[in-house]
Amino acid sequence: MEKKLSRDTICLQGGWNPEKGEARVLPIYQSTTFKYETSEQMGKLFDLEEAGFFYTRLQNPTTEAVASKINALEGGVAGMLTSSGQAANFYAILNICNAGDHVVCASEIYGGTFNLFAVTMKKMGIDFTFINQDDSEEEIAKAFKPNTKAMFGETISNPSISVLDIEKFAKLAHKHGVPLIVDNTFATPINCRPFEWGADIVTHSTTKYMDGHATSVGGAIVDSGNFDWEAYGDKFSGLTTPDPSYHGLIYTQAFGKGAFITKATVQLMRDLGSTPAPMNSFLLNIGLETLHLRMARHCENAQKVAEFLEANPKIAWVKYPGLKSNKYYELAKKEMPKGSCGVLSFGIKGGREESLKFIDSLKLAAIVTHVADARTSVLHPASHTHRQLSDEQLMAAGVAPDLIRFSVGIEDAIDIIDDIQQALDQI
Repeated sequence: MEKKLSRDTICLQGGWNPEKGEARVLPIYQSTTFKYETSEQMGKLFDLEEAGFFYTRLQNPTTEAVASKINALEGGVAGMLTSSGQAANFYAILNICNAGDHVVCASEIYGGTFNLFAVTMKKMGIDFTFINQDDSEEEIAKAFKPNTKAMFGETISNPSISVLDIEKFAKLAHKHGVPLIVDNTFATPINCRPFEWGADIVTHSTTKYMDGHATSVGGAIVDSGNFDWEAYGDKFSGLTTPDPSYHGLIYTQAFGKGAFITKATVQLMRDLGSTPAPMNSFLLNIGLETLHLRMARHCENAQKVAEFLEANPKIAWVKYPGLKSNKYYELAKKEMPKGSCGVLSFGIKGGREESLKFIDSLKLAAIVTHVADARTSVLHPASHTHRQLSDEQLMAAGVAPDLIRFSVGIEDAIDIIDDIQQALDQI
């Protein structure tokens, strides 16, 4: 039996295995199309009778290699890249939901995802019920309906930094015959593999820690291969009944455990085209090569910053799973024994105005619409990323008016803390 590589090694060696005379570094296949010798060869590709590359909107060798690496990191059976994390979450839901269907979703999710689900996808006829992820199983179970097709949550919520009880969510989802989709962006597969706790599908905004350097927007979807679509064939007919656009092909029969990702690629990517550029996939791969090293430093620095903030008299509250005072401390230790992430949230005594004054006084930490970068960054979600939400929606999403999202980078922790201190001195 072939030895399984560790995640650290997969970061460097996964996805691309050059043969004699081939490039050691994954090449950038900057081509829209690929040549074949006969019309029959091309026809078999379009009929999904053979695997291969023929048009970059569907698949590209550079992108395929990186998707394979992320799939290996998560421990899945198949993966795909998208042009953004938004596209990844959109495809993951749309791949199994039609107009008239319903999804149960944690309310504490990224504001952009919340808007995608609550506004845009609602216009498409897909309804979402947002629940408190910390409620009891009995309470959450009330949200399920006969037309529920999926359950969704974030491993570590952005920006409230709440930890999802994946086992509880998986148990509820499976009890109601639907898959659990988990956005694992903040934890990354280095710190948490949701499949090990019962999740069925994982999504990522690769723009964040995976890229790590704020160079390339991207997303990923990985399927565990564990959900039995045919056991609920009537519910997931898109996977279990003939697809007329491919001569009546049935995905579960033709592709087995690869059915979900194949359908998302040959249907959704074909028709909607949220395709990553090969150059972006190449840059993502460079970021992945140091992901295991960077995550350790992010978590180490964030722990020091969180402890500093918790001890500071000007700070009203701090949320970070590494703090023993945090309500998710034990759950985080179970699901993420290596550490959670480098992002924390806190509020300053005096409220919203004092929080904004603090942010404006920072020098090393940059105010940017980004998070999970190698460089320390800061944001006030209520004024920035979540400003489209009402006060009621903000509170449901775990976003207090004074909440500061602080993304701790991999600089020297002393310099980061000194910057925080000088900004606090301005208040």
